[in-house]
Amino acid sequence: MAQQKSVKSWRAPGRVNIIGEHTDYNEGFVMPIAIQMGCKVSAKPLAKPVIEAVSKQLPGVQRWPIQEIASLAPAGNWGDYIAGVAKEIVAAGYELKPMKLTIDADVPTGSGLSSSAALEVSAALALLDGRPIEKLELARLCQRAERNHVGMPCGIMDQYASVFGEKHAAILLDCRSQTHRRVPLPDSVEMVAVNTMVKHELGSSAYRTRVAECAEALSHFPGMTALRDVRLGELEREAANIAEIPLARARHVILEDWRVEQFLEAAEARDLARMGKLLIESHRSLQHDYEVSCEELDFLVDTALTIPGVHGARMTGGGFGGCTVNMVDKKAVPAFSAAITERYKQRYNLTPTLIRCVPSPGAGRVK
Repeated sequence: MAQQKSVKSWRAPGRVNIIGEHTDYNEGFVMPIAIQMGCKVSAKPLAKPVIEAVSKQLPGVQRWPIQEIASLAPAGNWGDYIAGVAKEIVAAGYELKPMKLTIDADVPTGSGLSSSAALEVSAALALLDGRPIEKLELARLCQRAERNHVGMPCGIMDQYASVFGEKHAAILLDCRSQTHRRVPLPDSVEMVAVNTMVKHELGSSAYRTRVAECAEALSHFPGMTALRDVRLGELEREAANIAEIPLARARHVILEDWRVEQFLEAAEARDLARMGKLLIESHRSLQHDYEVSCEELDFLVDTALTIPGVHGARMTGGGFGGCTVNMVDKKAVPAFSAAITERYKQRYNLTPTLIRCVPSPGAGRVK
Protein backbone atom coordinates (compact mmCIF):
# COMPACT_ATOMS: atom_id res chain seq x y z
CA MET A 1 0.00 0.00 0.00
CA ALA A 2 2.85 2.40 0.85
CA GLN A 3 4.36 1.67 -2.57
CA GLN A 4 1.06 2.61 -4.24
CA LYS A 5 0.87 5.94 -2.37
CA SER A 6 4.27 6.97 -3.76
CA VAL A 7 2.81 7.04 -7.29
CA LYS A 8 1.53 10.49 -8.30
CA SER A 9 -0.32 11.24 -11.52
CA TRP A 10 -0.74 14.40 -13.57
CA ARG A 11 -2.90 15.02 -16.61
CA ALA A 12 -2.94 17.61 -19.38
CA PRO A 13 -5.54 17.96 -22.16
CA GLY A 14 -5.13 18.14 -25.90
CA ARG A 15 -6.85 20.98 -27.71
CA VAL A 16 -8.84 21.72 -30.82
CA ASN A 17 -8.30 25.12 -32.36
CA ILE A 18 -11.62 26.57 -33.46
CA ILE A 19 -10.14 29.43 -35.50
CA GLY A 20 -6.83 31.26 -35.80
CA GLU A 21 -4.47 28.89 -37.61
CA HIS A 22 -0.75 29.59 -38.14
CA THR A 23 -1.20 32.96 -36.43
CA ASP A 24 0.41 32.03 -33.11
CA TYR A 25 4.03 32.20 -34.31
CA ASN A 26 3.13 35.53 -35.91
CA GLU A 27 2.17 36.93 -32.46
CA GLY A 28 -1.49 36.94 -33.46
CA PHE A 29 -4.78 35.64 -32.10
CA VAL A 30 -6.08 32.08 -31.72
CA MET A 31 -9.20 30.53 -30.22
CA PRO A 32 -8.61 26.99 -28.93
CA ILE A 33 -10.56 24.83 -26.52
CA ALA A 34 -8.90 22.26 -24.28
CA ILE A 35 -10.66 18.95 -24.91
CA GLN A 36 -11.58 15.96 -22.77
CA MET A 37 -8.85 13.80 -24.36
CA GLY A 38 -5.29 14.20 -23.16
CA CYS A 39 -2.26 12.60 -21.58
CA LYS A 40 -1.77 11.22 -18.07
CA VAL A 41 1.72 10.77 -16.65
CA SER A 42 2.19 8.73 -13.48
CA ALA A 43 5.48 9.15 -11.62
CA LYS A 44 7.12 6.66 -9.27
CA PRO A 45 10.37 7.38 -7.39
CA LEU A 46 13.49 5.43 -8.42
CA ALA A 47 16.62 4.65 -6.43
CA LYS A 48 19.01 5.10 -9.38
CA PRO A 49 19.77 8.67 -10.58
CA VAL A 50 17.85 8.31 -13.85
CA ILE A 51 14.62 9.40 -15.48
CA GLU A 52 12.83 6.53 -17.18
CA ALA A 53 9.74 6.75 -19.38
CA VAL A 54 7.44 4.12 -20.82
CA SER A 55 4.29 4.65 -22.85
CA LYS A 56 1.19 2.46 -22.97
CA GLN A 57 0.71 3.51 -26.60
CA LEU A 58 4.24 3.84 -28.01
CA PRO A 59 7.11 1.32 -28.10
CA GLY A 60 10.37 1.28 -26.17
CA VAL A 61 11.74 2.36 -22.81
CA GLN A 62 13.38 5.79 -22.69
CA ARG A 63 16.10 6.27 -20.08
CA TRP A 64 18.29 9.30 -19.28
CA PRO A 65 20.94 9.59 -16.54
CA ILE A 66 20.09 12.78 -14.64
CA GLN A 67 23.65 14.15 -14.82
CA GLU A 68 23.53 13.95 -18.65
CA ILE A 69 20.15 15.60 -19.20
CA ALA A 70 21.44 19.17 -19.50
CA SER A 71 23.57 18.18 -22.51
CA LEU A 72 21.22 15.71 -24.23
CA ALA A 73 20.97 15.71 -28.02
CA PRO A 74 17.66 14.87 -29.72
CA ALA A 75 17.17 11.15 -30.39
CA GLY A 76 14.42 11.53 -32.97
CA ASN A 77 11.75 9.58 -31.08
CA TRP A 78 8.81 10.27 -28.75
CA GLY A 79 11.17 10.52 -25.78
CA ASP A 80 12.46 13.86 -27.12
CA TYR A 81 9.34 15.61 -25.80
CA ILE A 82 10.10 14.44 -22.26
CA ALA A 83 13.86 14.91 -22.54
CA GLY A 84 13.31 18.46 -23.83
CA VAL A 85 11.04 19.26 -20.90
CA ALA A 86 13.57 17.79 -18.45
CA LYS A 87 16.34 19.93 -19.98
CA GLU A 88 14.24 23.07 -19.61
CA ILE A 89 13.39 22.21 -16.01
CA VAL A 90 17.12 21.92 -15.23
CA ALA A 91 17.79 25.19 -17.10
CA ALA A 92 15.09 26.88 -14.99
CA GLY A 93 17.00 25.95 -11.84
CA TYR A 94 15.04 22.96 -10.59
CA GLU A 95 16.74 19.76 -9.48
CA LEU A 96 15.38 16.62 -11.12
CA LYS A 97 14.36 13.72 -8.91
CA PRO A 98 14.96 10.13 -10.08
CA MET A 99 11.65 8.71 -11.26
CA LYS A 100 9.90 6.40 -13.66
CA LEU A 101 7.19 8.00 -15.79
CA THR A 102 4.34 5.92 -17.19
CA ILE A 103 2.48 7.66 -20.00
CA ASP A 104 -1.11 6.91 -20.92
CA ALA A 105 -2.62 9.11 -23.64
CA ASP A 106 -5.97 9.00 -25.38
CA VAL A 107 -5.48 12.01 -27.66
CA PRO A 108 -4.46 10.54 -31.04
CA THR A 109 -0.98 11.40 -32.35
CA GLY A 110 -0.72 13.16 -35.70
CA SER A 111 -4.31 14.37 -35.45
CA GLY A 112 -3.68 18.10 -35.01
CA LEU A 113 -5.16 17.91 -31.50
CA SER A 114 -1.90 18.67 -29.68
CA SER A 115 -0.89 15.27 -28.37
CA SER A 116 2.66 16.63 -28.07
CA ALA A 117 1.68 19.59 -25.87
CA ALA A 118 -0.44 17.30 -23.67
CA LEU A 119 2.60 15.05 -23.21
CA GLU A 120 4.96 17.97 -22.55
CA VAL A 121 2.74 19.64 -19.96
CA SER A 122 1.81 16.45 -18.07
CA ALA A 123 5.45 15.30 -18.08
CA ALA A 124 6.63 18.69 -16.83
CA LEU A 125 4.17 18.56 -13.93
CA ALA A 126 5.29 15.03 -13.09
CA LEU A 127 8.98 15.98 -13.19
CA LEU A 128 8.34 19.07 -11.05
CA ASP A 129 6.61 16.76 -8.53
CA GLY A 130 4.39 19.42 -7.01
CA ARG A 131 7.00 22.15 -6.80
CA PRO A 132 5.43 25.56 -7.52
CA ILE A 133 5.57 27.05 -11.00
CA GLU A 134 3.42 29.82 -12.47
CA LYS A 135 1.01 28.57 -15.11
CA LEU A 136 2.35 30.85 -17.82
CA GLU A 137 5.93 29.82 -17.07
CA LEU A 138 4.85 26.16 -17.32
CA ALA A 139 3.42 26.79 -20.80
CA ARG A 140 6.53 28.72 -21.87
CA LEU A 141 8.85 26.03 -20.50
CA CYS A 142 7.05 23.38 -22.54
CA GLN A 143 7.10 25.57 -25.65
CA ARG A 144 10.87 26.01 -25.22
CA ALA A 145 11.25 22.25 -24.96
CA GLU A 146 9.54 21.76 -28.32
CA ARG A 147 11.44 24.58 -30.00
CA ASN A 148 14.91 23.96 -28.55
CA HIS A 149 15.05 20.16 -28.29
CA VAL A 150 12.42 18.71 -30.62
CA GLY A 151 13.24 21.40 -33.18
CA MET A 152 9.70 22.52 -34.05
CA PRO A 153 9.45 26.35 -34.22
CA CYS A 154 5.97 26.37 -32.68
CA GLY A 155 4.05 29.24 -31.17
CA ILE A 156 2.68 29.23 -27.63
CA MET A 157 -0.90 28.18 -28.43
CA ASP A 158 -0.82 24.41 -27.83
CA GLN A 159 0.99 24.49 -24.51
CA TYR A 160 -1.00 27.52 -23.34
CA ALA A 161 -4.33 25.87 -24.13
CA SER A 162 -3.25 22.69 -22.35
CA VAL A 163 -2.38 24.69 -19.21
CA PHE A 164 -5.14 27.32 -19.23
CA GLY A 165 -8.08 25.40 -20.73
CA GLU A 166 -11.53 26.39 -19.44
CA LYS A 167 -14.52 24.20 -18.72
CA HIS A 168 -17.53 25.02 -20.96
CA ALA A 169 -15.64 27.69 -22.95
CA ALA A 170 -13.03 28.49 -25.55
CA ILE A 171 -10.25 30.94 -24.84
CA LEU A 172 -9.20 33.83 -27.05
CA LEU A 173 -5.42 33.93 -26.67
CA ASP A 174 -3.32 36.94 -27.60
CA CYS A 175 -0.04 35.24 -28.50
CA ARG A 176 1.96 38.46 -28.04
CA SER A 177 0.84 39.41 -24.55
CA GLN A 178 0.26 35.72 -23.69
CA THR A 179 -2.99 36.55 -21.97
CA HIS A 180 -6.46 35.24 -22.71
CA ARG A 181 -10.14 35.87 -22.22
CA ARG A 182 -12.85 33.27 -21.75
CA VAL A 183 -15.24 32.84 -24.70
CA PRO A 184 -18.46 30.95 -23.89
CA LEU A 185 -19.81 29.17 -26.99
CA PRO A 186 -23.49 28.94 -27.92
CA ASP A 187 -25.18 26.06 -26.10
CA SER A 188 -27.03 24.90 -29.21
CA VAL A 189 -23.93 23.73 -31.09
CA GLU A 190 -21.05 21.31 -30.59
CA MET A 191 -17.56 21.34 -32.02
CA VAL A 192 -16.94 17.94 -33.61
CA ALA A 193 -13.47 16.96 -34.78
CA VAL A 194 -13.23 14.52 -37.67
CA ASN A 195 -9.89 12.76 -38.03
CA THR A 196 -8.78 12.04 -41.61
CA MET A 197 -6.61 9.17 -40.26
CA VAL A 198 -3.79 10.40 -42.49
CA LYS A 199 -0.71 12.49 -41.85
CA HIS A 200 1.29 13.40 -44.92
CA GLU A 201 5.06 13.49 -44.48
CA LEU A 202 5.20 17.08 -45.67
CA GLY A 203 3.86 18.27 -42.30
CA SER A 204 6.87 19.22 -40.17
CA SER A 205 9.14 20.46 -42.99
CA ALA A 206 6.33 22.56 -44.49
CA TYR A 207 5.66 24.09 -41.07
CA ARG A 208 9.23 25.35 -40.88
CA THR A 209 8.95 26.65 -44.44
CA ARG A 210 5.79 28.62 -43.58
CA VAL A 211 7.55 30.22 -40.60
CA ALA A 212 10.37 31.30 -42.94
CA GLU A 213 7.93 32.59 -45.58
CA CYS A 214 6.15 34.73 -42.98
CA ALA A 215 9.52 36.15 -41.92
CA GLU A 216 10.30 36.94 -45.57
CA ALA A 217 7.03 38.86 -45.93
CA LEU A 218 7.62 40.69 -42.64
CA SER A 219 11.08 41.84 -43.81
CA HIS A 220 9.31 44.27 -46.16
CA PHE A 221 7.91 46.18 -43.17
CA PRO A 222 10.82 47.67 -41.19
CA GLY A 223 10.04 48.41 -37.57
CA MET A 224 7.28 45.84 -37.33
CA THR A 225 8.02 42.83 -35.16
CA ALA A 226 5.33 40.43 -36.42
CA LEU A 227 2.76 40.09 -39.20
CA ARG A 228 -0.01 40.90 -36.72
CA ASP A 229 1.19 44.53 -36.91
CA VAL A 230 0.71 44.73 -40.69
CA ARG A 231 -2.65 45.99 -41.96
CA LEU A 232 -4.18 44.57 -45.13
CA GLY A 233 -3.94 47.94 -46.88
CA GLU A 234 -0.23 48.15 -46.05
CA LEU A 235 0.30 44.66 -47.45
CA GLU A 236 -1.54 45.57 -50.65
CA ARG A 237 0.51 48.73 -51.12
CA GLU A 238 3.74 46.75 -50.78
CA ALA A 239 2.47 43.73 -52.76
CA ALA A 240 4.39 44.49 -55.96
CA ASN A 241 7.69 44.18 -54.04
CA ILE A 242 6.89 40.89 -52.26
CA ALA A 243 7.30 37.51 -53.92
CA GLU A 244 3.99 35.75 -54.64
CA ILE A 245 4.26 32.98 -52.04
CA PRO A 246 5.32 35.09 -49.00
CA LEU A 247 2.61 37.59 -50.05
CA ALA A 248 -0.06 34.87 -49.94
CA ARG A 249 1.17 33.62 -46.57
CA ALA A 250 1.04 37.13 -45.09
CA ARG A 251 -2.45 37.71 -46.52
CA HIS A 252 -3.67 34.58 -44.74
CA VAL A 253 -2.17 35.61 -41.39
CA ILE A 254 -3.50 39.18 -41.50
CA LEU A 255 -7.03 38.09 -42.47
CA GLU A 256 -7.00 35.15 -40.06
CA ASP A 257 -6.28 37.47 -37.14
CA TRP A 258 -9.25 39.58 -38.28
CA ARG A 259 -11.42 36.44 -38.52
CA VAL A 260 -10.63 35.48 -34.91
CA GLU A 261 -11.79 38.87 -33.68
CA GLN A 262 -14.89 38.66 -35.88
CA PHE A 263 -15.62 35.15 -34.56
CA LEU A 264 -15.47 36.48 -31.00
CA GLU A 265 -18.07 39.13 -31.82
CA ALA A 266 -20.27 36.56 -33.57
CA ALA A 267 -20.00 34.11 -30.65
CA GLU A 268 -20.97 36.82 -28.17
CA ALA A 269 -23.97 37.68 -30.37
CA ARG A 270 -24.83 33.95 -30.79
CA ASP A 271 -24.70 34.56 -34.55
CA LEU A 272 -24.26 30.97 -35.74
CA ALA A 273 -24.44 31.83 -39.44
CA ARG A 274 -21.60 34.36 -39.11
CA MET A 275 -19.52 31.99 -36.98
CA GLY A 276 -19.92 29.25 -39.58
CA LYS A 277 -19.06 31.56 -42.49
CA LEU A 278 -15.82 32.59 -40.76
CA LEU A 279 -14.83 28.95 -40.26
CA ILE A 280 -15.33 28.29 -43.97
CA GLU A 281 -13.37 31.41 -44.95
CA SER A 282 -10.55 30.28 -42.67
CA HIS A 283 -10.41 26.90 -44.41
CA ARG A 284 -10.35 28.40 -47.90
CA SER A 285 -7.52 30.70 -46.85
CA LEU A 286 -5.55 27.76 -45.43
CA GLN A 287 -6.29 25.78 -48.58
CA HIS A 288 -5.31 28.43 -51.14
CA ASP A 289 -3.17 31.16 -49.52
CA TYR A 290 -1.34 29.14 -46.88
CA GLU A 291 -1.43 25.81 -48.78
CA VAL A 292 -1.41 23.55 -45.74
CA SER A 293 -4.57 21.60 -46.46
CA CYS A 294 -4.72 18.31 -48.38
CA GLU A 295 -7.22 16.35 -50.45
CA GLU A 296 -8.67 14.45 -47.49
CA LEU A 297 -9.19 17.60 -45.38
CA ASP A 298 -10.81 19.43 -48.29
CA PHE A 299 -13.12 16.47 -48.94
CA LEU A 300 -14.22 16.40 -45.30
CA VAL A 301 -14.90 20.14 -45.24
CA ASP A 302 -16.76 20.15 -48.57
CA THR A 303 -18.79 17.12 -47.52
CA ALA A 304 -19.64 18.53 -44.08
CA LEU A 305 -21.07 21.66 -45.67
CA THR A 306 -23.67 19.55 -47.52
CA ILE A 307 -24.95 17.87 -44.33
CA PRO A 308 -27.97 19.42 -42.52
CA GLY A 309 -27.19 21.04 -39.18
CA VAL A 310 -23.59 21.97 -40.04
CA HIS A 311 -22.91 25.72 -39.74
CA GLY A 312 -19.25 25.66 -40.73
CA ALA A 313 -16.14 23.49 -41.01
CA ARG A 314 -12.41 23.90 -41.52
CA MET A 315 -9.13 22.07 -41.09
CA THR A 316 -7.56 22.51 -37.66
CA GLY A 317 -3.93 22.12 -36.60
CA GLY A 318 -0.77 22.34 -38.69
CA GLY A 319 -2.31 20.74 -41.77
CA PHE A 320 -1.43 18.02 -44.31
CA GLY A 321 -3.77 15.61 -42.53
CA GLY A 322 -5.10 15.44 -39.02
CA CYS A 323 -8.57 16.78 -38.24
CA THR A 324 -11.29 19.10 -39.37
CA VAL A 325 -13.38 20.96 -36.81
CA ASN A 326 -17.11 21.20 -37.51
CA MET A 327 -19.69 23.42 -35.84
CA VAL A 328 -22.82 21.28 -35.70
CA ASP A 329 -26.27 21.68 -34.14
CA LYS A 330 -26.34 19.39 -31.08
CA LYS A 331 -29.45 17.56 -32.31
CA ALA A 332 -27.83 16.96 -35.70
CA VAL A 333 -24.58 15.43 -34.40
CA PRO A 334 -25.64 11.73 -34.68
CA ALA A 335 -26.88 12.15 -38.27
CA PHE A 336 -23.80 14.23 -39.17
CA SER A 337 -21.50 11.56 -37.70
CA ALA A 338 -23.15 8.76 -39.67
CA ALA A 339 -23.22 10.70 -42.94
CA ILE A 340 -19.64 11.96 -42.91
CA THR A 341 -18.29 8.58 -41.80
CA GLU A 342 -20.06 6.77 -44.63
CA ARG A 343 -19.05 9.23 -47.34
CA TYR A 344 -15.41 9.38 -46.25
CA LYS A 345 -15.29 5.59 -46.10
CA GLN A 346 -16.72 5.32 -49.60
CA ARG A 347 -14.15 7.78 -50.96
CA TYR A 348 -10.95 6.69 -49.18
CA ASN A 349 -11.73 3.27 -47.72
CA LEU A 350 -10.85 4.72 -44.30
CA THR A 351 -13.07 5.08 -41.25
CA PRO A 352 -12.58 8.54 -39.72
CA THR A 353 -12.60 8.94 -35.94
CA LEU A 354 -15.11 11.51 -34.68
CA ILE A 355 -14.57 13.37 -31.43
CA ARG A 356 -17.30 15.45 -29.81
CA CYS A 357 -15.05 18.12 -28.30
CA VAL A 358 -16.05 18.99 -24.75
CA PRO A 359 -14.39 22.21 -23.50
CA SER A 360 -12.36 21.00 -20.53
CA PRO A 361 -10.18 22.43 -17.76
CA GLY A 362 -6.41 22.71 -18.11
CA ALA A 363 -3.67 20.54 -16.68
CA GLY A 364 -3.48 19.41 -13.08
CA ARG A 365 -2.95 16.66 -10.53
CA VAL A 366 -5.05 13.52 -10.81
CA LYS A 367 -6.37 12.80 -7.33
